[in-house]
Amino acid sequence: MSTTDDSYISAAEPAAVKKISLKEKWWHILDNWKIGIIPLPLFFLAAILIGIDCLSGKLPNDIVVMVATLAFFGFACGEIGKRLPVVGKMGAAAICATFIPSAMVYYGWLPDVVVTATTSFYKSTNILYLYICCIIVGSIMSMDRRTLIQGFLRIFFPMFCGEVVGMLVGMGVGLSLGLPPFQIFFFLILPIMAGGVGEGAIPLSIGYAALLHMEQGVVLGRILPVVMLGGLTAIIIAGCLNRLGKRYPHLTGEGKLMPAKYPGQNEPAAALTSVLSGKTDVTAIAAGALLAVLLYMLGMLGYKLIGLPAPVGMLFIAVLIKLAHGVSPRMLAGSQVVYKFFQTSVTYPILFAVGVAITPWQELVNAFTLANLLVIVSTVCTLVGTGYLVGKKIGMHPIDVAIVSCCQSGQGGTGDVAILTAGNRMELMPFAQIATRIGGAINVSVSLLVLGNFLL
Repeated sequence: MSTTDDSYISAAEPAAVKKISLKEKWWHILDNWKIGIIPLPLFFLAAILIGIDCLSGKLPNDIVVMVATLAFFGFACGEIGKRLPVVGKMGAAAICATFIPSAMVYYGWLPDVVVTATTSFYKSTNILYLYICCIIVGSIMSMDRRTLIQGFLRIFFPMFCGEVVGMLVGMGVGLSLGLPPFQIFFFLILPIMAGGVGEGAIPLSIGYAALLHMEQGVVLGRILPVVMLGGLTAIIIAGCLNRLGKRYPHLTGEGKLMPAKYPGQNEPAAALTSVLSGKTDVTAIAAGALLAVLLYMLGMLGYKLIGLPAPVGMLFIAVLIKLAHGVSPRMLAGSQVVYKFFQTSVTYPILFAVGVAITPWQELVNAFTLANLLVIVSTVCTLVGTGYLVGKKIGMHPIDVAIVSCCQSGQGGTGDVAILTAGNRMELMPFAQIATRIGGAINVSVSLLVLGNFLL
């Protein structure tokens, strides 16, 4: 028996010990050693090339160079967040990708040429809106029609309940700390739920300045830190909710608001499976990308005509097209591939650009007073907790509803990206846009109307 075994082993040894060639070792490094999605050798090459441009005193802000620059810094910051103990699995990657660049700009740790080129590129290209439109259209087109209808009809109720209860708790906490009721409501709670910076803080500051006879810059300086701190709290909560979903899978649909009520409801279509497996040409993917861009242009036209924010108008048009079977299954599948590409490859570069261009570090630091912190955290936690409980009560996946509720206190479109990235639920972007854009617009309008009548 032992002789047979020895002969078997000796015969098997040549096959088991296979020499790996230098080429295969190189391929292994390219395929398996990565910073984010960037193979490690390409990451080092990018660092060298960007460094050469910085030393020359000018970093071009054209799209070719900026793709490499944003990818290098964005995935580097995201990787730092992912590798942090404990918090790395609770949304720290999105936080680091946004706030590390902001701190680096403030303390002068990021070369001025990088800051100038990134800011110019971000503001001149509106790349955030390209990202959002591809994410929204792709996620809507990949949804089951029944789930889409049920989700849109039901999501407003937990959002409304969350805002009401969140405002009451926030007011109670602020009053217990001795803060003036006017300051609590108009300068702490409402900015949190105003829908971000561009659609929330700035309109609020204009309205407050006119009604309270103050300088808009002074008002914005008081509102902006609250918006940022509320968004940071929401990002952390979304990361915690994602971890909760991993531990208790029955509480989440992993990006689906509604439980499946019939077989195959949440399964991808056959055309999508074909596209993802590479069995179709790239024309369907290109058509999906063009569809997203054209729908956003329709949203812009709607904004000029009726004042509805372009992302929201685009969202409603995309829903109508989906419900009316307005595009073919192959184009729907192409839209989903575009969505997957932007989700995996563009998120962290976008967050880095946001951190550099429009996230003032000092404003965030100024908001860290104990009283402000307690009011903001209690308001956001209550808003999200109420969404969780109400969503569960009406038969929705509570964790996914709660992550959408987080977006009610985010920093607009950029906040939605960071929150959904931390929560690993980018499929919820359409509902996040409803929470941010529509909810924020309603809050801003009603608050200014109430303030105007209050001062009469």
